[in-house]
Order: sequence, then structure tokens, then C-alpha cells
Amino acid sequence: MVQVCVNGARGSGDSAVVPMSPGAMADSAAEAVAVGASDIHVHPKSPCGQDTLSAKAVAATLESIRSQVRVPVGVTTGAWAEPDPAARVARIHEWSVLPDHASVNWHEPGAEEVAAALLERGVGVEAGIWSGTDGAARFAASPLGPRVLRVLAEVTDPARDSAQDTAQELLAELGTAHGLPVLLHGEEGGAWPVLRLAGHLGLATRIGLEDTLVLPDGQRAVSNAQLVSEGLVQYGWAQRSP
Repeated sequence: MVQVCVNGARGSGDSAVVPMSPGAMADSAAEAVAVGASDIHVHPKSPCGQDTLSAKAVAATLESIRSQVRVPVGVTTGAWAEPDPAARVARIHEWSVLPDHASVNWHEPGAEEVAAALLERGVGVEAGIWSGTDGAARFAASPLGPRVLRVLAEVTDPARDSAQDTAQELLAELGTAHGLPVLLHGEEGGAWPVLRLAGHLGLATRIGLEDTLVLPDGQRAVSNAQLVSEGLVQYGWAQRSP
């Protein structure tokens, strides 16, 4: 599986090609799916361009994307979008339109409660386990672990030369990870080396403007679709056109 991470916490100041409105997110997601993405991760935005968990923004984003694609769509529940854990749980209970899955960063305060709220509503949980945190240990001890959809192994090391080593360390920390599927990905300078490692190991992965704004050669990407197309090549699922 290759997941497209459409925008992340980035804004228009990061790059003009980062989709911010529901319509732009939907267009970008549809283009990425057309070239091979089979799952979508997106960050709904407030009118001022900040990540939000508000029911209105989540519904608008999901409805726009689903009007164009028929693959699973997931959203973030990152603490930066709603710092108070109780408020985060309350937001989830307010959602009128539900995503297929949502990521929960296990090192963040309130992760267990947020995951439980999602599961209660029938939303799949991606357990975000970040390198450099105690997320793996917390997840290993979690009674909710066996109930999540998959593990999102997030290599936060942005260095091109060391990201693969950090990824291997993270995978070792995860161990069997409750026997769940693992999606391995990196970010910034580490995005492409970690994606190639995922391909070598036969793990699911993701790519998109959330994780990197550039292609493997350092050129600026013009779209999520371009990143996904190149990601398929780097992973080994596709061959570059002549």
C-alpha cells in the first residue's frame, strides 16, 4: 500500500502547491490516486489555514475528497490541532462525517483516550509511533494495541544519511507491534531513504507534501501526484517512463 499524505501541518507559506481548501485537497488526492495511491491521509484546515479537528472542517474535507475518490480516507488527531486531550475526545464525538481511519500519536498525552473514542465510533486507528519518543513502549503496553488498524512508524530523523538507521532502530523498538501491519515512512531529507527501505522490507509506506516538498534529486515537487509517481518508482512498484 502507498498512502498519499496530502498536506500535513504545512501551510501555503511552505509551498504554493500545498492544498489547503477542501476542494484543493480533493483535487490533489484524486490526482494522486489516479497515479497509484491507494489510501489518503489529510489534515483538515480552519479558514485561517491551521490544522483543526472541528466537525465542520472534517466533514467538508471528507465529503469533498469522497466525491472524487473511492479509497480510504484518514485524518490527523495530532495534539497541535487540539492541545487539550479532553477537548480532542470531545471533537471526535462531535464529528458528523466519519473518516475511515485517523492517526493517533501514541507519545502524546491522551493518546489512549483519543484512540478509544475513535474505536467507539467505528473509526480505524493508525497508531503513530515516532522515533525518538517513548511511543513504542507505550504502545507495547497498551490494551488497545491489538484493536488498531495498523502502526504508522514515523521516522522523524530528517537527515538523509542517518534516517534509514533510525528507521531500523524504530522497527526494532516496535518488535512484533501486536502483530499489526506496519506503514513505514520518513520526513524531509529522510523521506526518500526511508521509503526505499520500506520497499526493501516489503512494508507499506507513504509519500506526499506532508513528508517532503522535494523529489529525490532535490527538485521541488509540483504536486502530490508527482511525489506518488516517483515514490512508486523508488519503492519498486513501477518503472520510470522512458
